[in-house]
Amino acid sequence: SRLLIGHVRKKSRVWKSRLSLYIQPSLGSCSVIMSTRRHSAHQSTGQSPQTKRKKRNGLLERLAEGPVVSDGSYCFVLERRGYVKSGYWTPEAVLEHSHAVTGLHKEFARAGADVTQAFTFAGSEDKLAAHGNTAAADFGVDNINSEACRLAWEIADQYGTLVAAGLSPTPSYREGKGKAAVQREFRAQTNIFAKHDVDFMIVEFFGHLEEMLWAIEVCRDMRKPIAASMCIGPEGDYDNNTPGECAVAMARAGADVVGVNCLFDPSTSLKTMAIMKEALSKAGLKTYLMCQPIAYHTPDVNKFGLAESPEFPFALEPRLLTRWDMHNFAREAYELGVRYIGGCCGMESYHIRAIAEELAPERGGHLGEASQKHGLWGDTLKGSTLPNVAIRYGKAYWSKPPATGRPFSSSYSTPLVCPK
Repeated sequence: SRLLIGHVRKKSRVWKSRLSLYIQPSLGSCSVIMSTRRHSAHQSTGQSPQTKRKKRNGLLERLAEGPVVSDGSYCFVLERRGYVKSGYWTPEAVLEHSHAVTGLHKEFARAGADVTQAFTFAGSEDKLAAHGNTAAADFGVDNINSEACRLAWEIADQYGTLVAAGLSPTPSYREGKGKAAVQREFRAQTNIFAKHDVDFMIVEFFGHLEEMLWAIEVCRDMRKPIAASMCIGPEGDYDNNTPGECAVAMARAGADVVGVNCLFDPSTSLKTMAIMKEALSKAGLKTYLMCQPIAYHTPDVNKFGLAESPEFPFALEPRLLTRWDMHNFAREAYELGVRYIGGCCGMESYHIRAIAEELAPERGGHLGEASQKHGLWGDTLKGSTLPNVAIRYGKAYWSKPPATGRPFSSSYSTPLVCPK
């Protein structure tokens, strides 16, 4: 094992290293993870944003060739693993627990994802300081977003994935501070993303079309492809704009890819995508479509999606999608015309692997490393020494609806009223 001890120097100042020890029993070794801290501010370290890389096909070129598989959930997965604080859902883990973020990036890349999204969700300065959150003061918006990009590039350089950085809704918009204030929050992040030369921008989880358009406007200054997705269902956004109106407006504002992410399950999300597709066609707009639903069944929610569920966010496991649900979603999405396909909250690497495996024929047979340990439709179970398990392979078997094992639970719950 390697022991990393020392000081990290920044110009003429010495920044003391804070060491945290963790054990890897399977490797019989111990590793030391260092994060740098001076008083209450972390500093991003590592590879320079100006690092030269080999030229490769970008997002739009890859979409023209076939479906692009995105990665999955960061906030929810890292919260369950003990690295993100629920309620805030902010990304300071990139500095506090960088090994956890890098590990998740790697899981998605091995699963077959074409994209490594920097963990910048909820990374605006006002969000990092909202409702008593001390992340802005403790770490700083520049350090968090810069380190998020560096960690993403670390994995992208290994696996050839595209690096995306993202903007998300701001407290400044909800507080009515106006366009200039909101866009200042966005630019504080995009200035960092530009320095790290991310491959494209994702503008996601917006419930208000107006704020989405403000975000797209800022991203256009980066001269990078823009993928824009709203957290809406078939009823439209929080200001009663229909999904079709939202899609057309995003495309006309400059988004290269439009669609939905989060709050709704695959079935509901694809209904929304069908509405968007029809509206774009009627408007004569040829824009790529994207869909990144959550990993939970939500047939019983209303306009505000998963947040209305009484089980949100700590008792959602009974609603969890299986890997076979993801096979079906990927196929249905592709047949609808969606070409950027992935997952949002709750989506683990095995969900992303299922998407990649289902779409392997459309991706030139490409599979991620993780598929070496996973036979298609349970094919590896043929090698089980248990006769009753060895017969459980094939699409016919795994297409059956699974039992929940909860005899006293209800199939549906009563949605809670969610304020705007």
